[in-house]
Amino acid sequence: MKLWRMLRLLPPVVLGIGGAIWLVSTAAPPAQTDRQEREVSARTIIAEARPIAPVLRGYGTVRAAQSWQAVAEVAGAVTFRHPELETGNMISAGTHVLEIDRGRYETTLKEAEADLTALRTEGRQIAQEAENTRLILEIERDRLALAESDLVRVRTLAEQGTVPQARLDEQTRATLSLRRTVQELENTLALIPVRRARLDAQIARADAAKARAERDLRMTRIDTPFDLRVGDVHVEQHQYVTGGQPLIQADGIARAEIVAQMSLDSFPRLMGAAAPDGMRFDASRRDAILDRITAEVRLVSDPDQVWRGRIIRVENGLDPQARSVPAVIAVDAPYEGANPPTRLPLVPNMYVEVTLTGPAGEPVIVLPAAAVHGGDTVYLRNADGRLELREVTVAWTQSGESVIAAGITAGDEVILDDIVPALPGLRVVVAEPPE
Repeated sequence: MKLWRMLRLLPPVVLGIGGAIWLVSTAAPPAQTDRQEREVSARTIIAEARPIAPVLRGYGTVRAAQSWQAVAEVAGAVTFRHPELETGNMISAGTHVLEIDRGRYETTLKEAEADLTALRTEGRQIAQEAENTRLILEIERDRLALAESDLVRVRTLAEQGTVPQARLDEQTRATLSLRRTVQELENTLALIPVRRARLDAQIARADAAKARAERDLRMTRIDTPFDLRVGDVHVEQHQYVTGGQPLIQADGIARAEIVAQMSLDSFPRLMGAAAPDGMRFDASRRDAILDRITAEVRLVSDPDQVWRGRIIRVENGLDPQARSVPAVIAVDAPYEGANPPTRLPLVPNMYVEVTLTGPAGEPVIVLPAAAVHGGDTVYLRNADGRLELREVTVAWTQSGESVIAAGITAGDEVILDDIVPALPGLRVVVAEPPE
């Protein structure tokens, strides 16, 4: 029974094996293809040397170059307040904006002038007394000379017995009296310089009192020292103010300043480019060097708002933690052309970006920063059209460009795209014509 079942399966198996043999024998052989070399497509440029200007960017806050804070130097009630003296208003230089009651100080000045007049009159009196005393002294000296001559004559006669002793005594008393008078007059003249010196000291003190009274009177009037924009006003009309009390705070509108924090690593390069022929940066050459650097100020919140500026100095202290240099940028006429909102004035506390550009130096090889891989490798397409890896030295990088100090020469074809994997000898097809 089992044998019969196996015999029944034999024909289909034989047919299957025969069909498979026929299919294999009649099938076409597999297609054969030639192996091709791998290649990549990439953009390239031809390296060339060109001058490049160093550019630095930093950020800072605007402040007024001039600020004014009026402080009361005398006490009194405010008798005048300019109607335009309000926060935000602009006032021209020399405008009379405040006045403190002058009455008290005018009275003090008159008293000082009266004291000075009295002292000067006393000085003239002393001079006249000295002249009068000198005239009287001359007369008394003449009288004394006559009296002494008479005394000699009377003494001679008395010795001869011609005149009595009483006459000699009388002449002696008269001569002594005249001597005393002359001595008193001489003493009076000797005291004149002392009196004059004391009077001169009193006059000097009176002059000082008058000058102080005149100054106090001038301090009652407050005028603006320059064109300004009013900030805070701390006083009202009829209000009593004391010496030292703040009255007005305002900012000048002639010039604005920005203290921009610049990279400590890049700033010396900018100054070196601005110093022609290695000129030393000292006080005598500072302005000439800084004038070769251009400055552009741009509002961070609205980059279309741009002002031209100039670097005027570098502040004393550096920030070692932030590695920044505080460069002071000046913008003249920050309110010129203002037409809000399309054109804003450059006002204090604006946050701005400052771009400093130095003069272009000697031609150097400049490549896009993206063409430098790993900070020191550039992909080249050699004369055979194959990938070559070249180690380079990057001098510095700015605005997406790297300045190559060594490793690349003018005429080298530099690959711009990143190739993965970057295998030396790989065939490179130019995706775009070299620039």
